[in-house]
Amino acid sequence: MRRLLLSSTAAGLLAAAGVTSALACEPDYTGITLTATTQTGPYIASALQLAAKGWEEKTCGKVNVVEFPWSELYPKIVTSLTSGEDTFDVVAFAPAWAPDFTDFLSEMPKNMQSGADWEDIAPVYREQLMVWNGKVLSQTMDGDAHTYTYRIDLFENAENQGAFKAKYGYDLAPPKTWKQYLDIAEFFQQPDKGLWGTAEAFRRGGQQFWFLFSHVAGYTSHPDNPGGMFFDPDTMDAQVNNPGWVRGLEEYIRASKLAPPNALNFSFGEVNAAFAGGQVAESIGWGDTGVIAADPKQSKVAGNVGSASLPGSDEIWNYKTKKWDKQPEVVQTSFMAFGGWQAAVPSSSKNQDAAWNYIQFLTSPAVSGQAAITGGTGVNPYRLSHTTNTELWSKIFSEREAKEYLGSQKDAVTAKNTALDMRLPGYFSYTEILEIELSKALAGEVTPQQALDTVAAGWNKLTDEFGRDKQLAAYRSSMGLPAK
Repeated sequence: MRRLLLSSTAAGLLAAAGVTSALACEPDYTGITLTATTQTGPYIASALQLAAKGWEEKTCGKVNVVEFPWSELYPKIVTSLTSGEDTFDVVAFAPAWAPDFTDFLSEMPKNMQSGADWEDIAPVYREQLMVWNGKVLSQTMDGDAHTYTYRIDLFENAENQGAFKAKYGYDLAPPKTWKQYLDIAEFFQQPDKGLWGTAEAFRRGGQQFWFLFSHVAGYTSHPDNPGGMFFDPDTMDAQVNNPGWVRGLEEYIRASKLAPPNALNFSFGEVNAAFAGGQVAESIGWGDTGVIAADPKQSKVAGNVGSASLPGSDEIWNYKTKKWDKQPEVVQTSFMAFGGWQAAVPSSSKNQDAAWNYIQFLTSPAVSGQAAITGGTGVNPYRLSHTTNTELWSKIFSEREAKEYLGSQKDAVTAKNTALDMRLPGYFSYTEILEIELSKALAGEVTPQQALDTVAAGWNKLTDEFGRDKQLAAYRSSMGLPAK
């Protein structure tokens, strides 16, 4: 056993985890070096590295974080898994890849699947995104649901409020519906003042399809028919060209015309920069927008960062009856865009016990809470405690900003009507077809219906090539539906 002098970073993480002084290695992993891999940082990689320092001080083990560019990460992981080599002890990966990985992952130890820390994980992650065919095979280490961000100063300006109500007939406030979202964007489209309506990702290869999915979810994620947003969960027929999808795409295209002039080149990084730079009145995206915009060192709108749930709809397409169902009130649909990075331990690892212990430390409430408020880690709330610890968030937000941000994040991960992102074998092949046609529609080369008809035909062909029964089984599992 050895005792160590803590570095300031590691000491901070240990203090956050409730360890306030140098201790004998507990548990003792002296001589063990874990190899963890993820995308090139700072996003996610820095969270792994910071937690590694604290875990090393606590256990006397070592963690080597190996980073690969996004485009190389999937093939690196899948090659190591399918070869059976013990290349990695911990893999941090995109949820969409789970169907290709799950046969090669070890199950989370049962002692991690109970207790206060376990119950603190938002149910949508704990019961769905971490589970495959009834087994917990990964641990969420980042929460990814889209929410809405707006400029408090613009919305509460008396002149703006009066002019908006005179034009649209209702009060200027965070939108409840996607129509209201577009009304607000239209109202604030004032390029002569250096102000535009909204910001979203529209660039091919720049997260564009997740932003389309957020628009579509409100019109296709039917409360009575879960799991039918992308495919018919009984037949595996593509649903991507039904009227709900067409409306969502039409409004996504409309949003692109109410954004800064270079918005077709926006990835999420440019969305954050546009909002923090005071260019737009509102935006949708992940929780990073609020954190970045609240930082006076990199934002012109710090102190005026409002947050709310995604807009919804009081009409939702019913894929079974092929009709629009009018709802008694607006249904706020939460879309789990991307779904949140997952950390897992390959079955081939020779250090499974130590690897799971490191993941447990990485995702503990205190350590992950610190990561969630640290710019550049890419970690968004996924624990219930992340959304209730106002003292934690008061370090970066005003009281009002914190209340709204935490409220929107909590609503996103606890919503009654939640749409899960697509997770299928061959995910990249499906999304590539979509991105090609989506870019054509944004450029005005084809109509939304034409684009989506082409996507539906391509998706159905892919499904048959991969094996319809196999894809159906994977899709139902990914949506939390029982096997047929």
